[in-house]
Amino acid sequence: MYTTSLLQRTFQFAVAVAKAMQLLQHDIINKVFIHQLVKASSSVGANYRATQRAKSTNDFLNKLKIVEEEADKCIFFLDLIQELNPAHASLLQPLKQEATEILKMIVTAINKIRQQKK
Repeated sequence: MYTTSLLQRTFQFAVAVAKAMQLLQHDIINKVFIHQLVKASSSVGANYRATQRAKSTNDFLNKLKIVEEEADKCIFFLDLIQELNPAHASLLQPLKQEATEILKMIVTAINKIRQQKK
């Protein structure tokens, strides 16, 4: 289930988030949410990369579940940051779309593995 294209995609997502967040004002509120988003977006890529070292199907599934959780966090923080920075919606919307697509792919993979285990 480990694919190079998704590895690259999750890496590029983290890079895109980091670059976009540099463009926002780092006031006391934004700073906290930006920090959380950058951590979650890099965790998506790092934990997806970790799936290649899974010791078993259950370990692989557990690692994918972490990716799922972190991708979902990204969507939450992107929504929150957009709500607080509506002028930057055009910057944030493509990131939300990519996070949603990654999340959908991971959930599909998780469901497929669960079906195969039955």
